[in-house]
Amino acid sequence: MHTIGERAAHDAADLRRAIEATRPDALLVDINAWGALAAAELWGGPWASWCPYPLPLPSRDTPPFGPGLPPAAGPLGRLRDTVLRPLTLGALERTVRRAINQVRERLGLRPFAGALDVFTSPPLLLYLTAEPFEYRRSDWPANIRLVGPCDWDPPGAPPAWLADIDAPIVLVTTSSEYQNDERLVRCALQALAGEDLHVVATLPAGNPASFEAPPNAHILPFVAHGPLFDRALCAVTHGGMGATQKALARAVPVCAVPFGRDQLEVARRVQVANAGSRLPAKRLRPDRLRAKVRDTISCRPGASRVAEGFRAAGGAPIAADAFEALVTTHHQGLPD
Repeated sequence: MHTIGERAAHDAADLRRAIEATRPDALLVDINAWGALAAAELWGGPWASWCPYPLPLPSRDTPPFGPGLPPAAGPLGRLRDTVLRPLTLGALERTVRRAINQVRERLGLRPFAGALDVFTSPPLLLYLTAEPFEYRRSDWPANIRLVGPCDWDPPGAPPAWLADIDAPIVLVTTSSEYQNDERLVRCALQALAGEDLHVVATLPAGNPASFEAPPNAHILPFVAHGPLFDRALCAVTHGGMGATQKALARAVPVCAVPFGRDQLEVARRVQVANAGSRLPAKRLRPDRLRAKVRDTISCRPGASRVAEGFRAAGGAPIAADAFEALVTTHHQGLPD
């Protein structure tokens, strides 16, 4: 959060220069570009944001955001939520509101009353997920539109070695932002070494050269996941929203091993949706991971329900329609 706050002054200035240079008809801004969000609001034209991570907005229907708690069950669960919600929201206020308001005040905008205003202030917020992966809520703010993951892979042919693999595939992914999670790959290689499976592990922020691949594994910095998911029995992820939803969108169940940040919430959603399993990083051991992978493979029906929910939400075409409708409504409201 500190890094995003420090960056806000730069992305505000960058977007203001881009607006001046290109005279855009509309703006679509990443929810984590706090300065650019303020610059878009100041601009006054039609603008929207999008969020690819679990939203921390509180709801009477969901557990307090952050620690990855299961949804409340009964009076004790509701009491837990009542006690913990101010604590989790207080942490968000302390880390976010001041940084956002500093850049807003520099631009002459009124300060936000609370950190959560960053999510409710855009005229439209495209939320890149959908039920039943996201928890059902009866109190979504009016500006938020759940559109499902806008899944995309870079164009290109599948890797040549893929055709030589006969065994079912387990994809193992680590974070693209370094968080010292290479041990997830090491553990998976040990856990699945004797199984009739082929492990494909990607370490976009790690060093694949530091690993010695057993005969049933490929270890790479990156590979397009789409062709692998067509043959995968399951995915083992760090609980990142991107890799996890990409697997579930293809009805591939997920074993989520969260290390921190929003990964705790993603992993719990996998478990609650019966779309896979959850193994906290502090409990990561080869025998436990092997058992979780076996459990996860049996969760394909739950993953299929999530995939259907994503398809029903509409994905990129529905997101584009919502954005175009916002732009049209804005221009129709302008004087001739």
